[in-house]
Amino acid sequence: MRKQKQTNKTVKAFVTENRVDPFVSIGSTMAATGNCWRWGTDNMFPYALAILARRSTAHRRIINDKADYISGKGFSYDENRFDLEMIVEAANGTGETLRQVLNKLAFDKALFGNAFLEIVTNRKCSFVSFYHQDATKCRLSKDKSHIILCHNWREYTPTQAPTLPLYPQFDEAPDGTLRSIIHYKDYEPMFENYGVPPYIAGLNVSAIAYKTDKWNISRLDNSFQLSGVMTLDSDVNNEEEAKQIAEAAQNKFAGKPGQVLFLVKNSGGEDGSKFIPITSSNEGDWQALHEQSTTDIVVAHSWFRSLSGLDWTSGFNSDRILHEYEIALNTVILGEQAELMEPIREVLENMAGIDTSSLQIINRPPITLKPSYMMVWEARKADGLDYDENDPKQQVFLANLKQSKNGTDNE
Repeated sequence: MRKQKQTNKTVKAFVTENRVDPFVSIGSTMAATGNCWRWGTDNMFPYALAILARRSTAHRRIINDKADYISGKGFSYDENRFDLEMIVEAANGTGETLRQVLNKLAFDKALFGNAFLEIVTNRKCSFVSFYHQDATKCRLSKDKSHIILCHNWREYTPTQAPTLPLYPQFDEAPDGTLRSIIHYKDYEPMFENYGVPPYIAGLNVSAIAYKTDKWNISRLDNSFQLSGVMTLDSDVNNEEEAKQIAEAAQNKFAGKPGQVLFLVKNSGGEDGSKFIPITSSNEGDWQALHEQSTTDIVVAHSWFRSLSGLDWTSGFNSDRILHEYEIALNTVILGEQAELMEPIREVLENMAGIDTSSLQIINRPPITLKPSYMMVWEARKADGLDYDENDPKQQVFLANLKQSKNGTDNE
């Protein structure tokens, strides 16, 4: 009877936990441990992504560019809204601008598929501050109501790790402020606790690009010497002694380990030392592999080559850059901006009573073909928009401009 009672209790707990969604999450749910949900099988997935981004050139460039384009060139807003100006110019106590905070959020979201924004206020809501939290330090609590912060998850101690409640809940900090955190995450089927980076399908090709670069560095370190087998003539009494001699020669003469394989043998009094080169003609294959992996990285990121500087060496095609920027703006940039800014607008409006309708991110292409000064209809024409160069207001302006010019010439 005792065993039957335990079995029923276990089944009841499972049904209660999954009453809303009867399907058990195959992603991070299966990796639950302690009081937090693991981010990856060993909870070190963000660390692996960060290391990969520091090693793969094209991969890192795309992440940097996406973050810069998404955070824009700053903000425009109603000049009479001084409360908006204060938030835009100083989003937190460290003096960071709202654009700087947004850039870090965009970077984390492009790299990890997750980003974390801390909100700080007081009971009177007399101020609101926004702080970016490093995504590698954040994990979701098992009750899914808090974010646990730890500077090093290899040495995680539950009793020492601070927590922040997920917005719209707030907890009071020791300094008397109220704090909360917003968790941005990219949707991925089967993963409900953490988002998945958009380039997930390109992880392997990012590693290929890194390894092909590493292979070229290895060749450079070895001064492009041929690989081969070096046989050494030496009298040895046992296999262990031969191994020690070979390792000593490898470390002293081979440059990077693996370039030359040293073998020790007893030739019976004759000089049997010789080098047998191993030639290879696969340089072209490696180059093609590197170029293909770079192309696949761009595709996996849903990004464009000309916006990442990958094609500038073959010619500066300004038309292509502008066209691809327009596509990126309407398919990637605006959507990401709306997702990042929506919670910020909600906090400012609901907590601080600030009207954010005039707050807009300034988006500019990397290059422009327009002159510094243009008529409104000329600018609209250059952008491919509807325009009317015969608009009465434009005609009055042109007449005044012409009259002023003629008056200056007569003088």
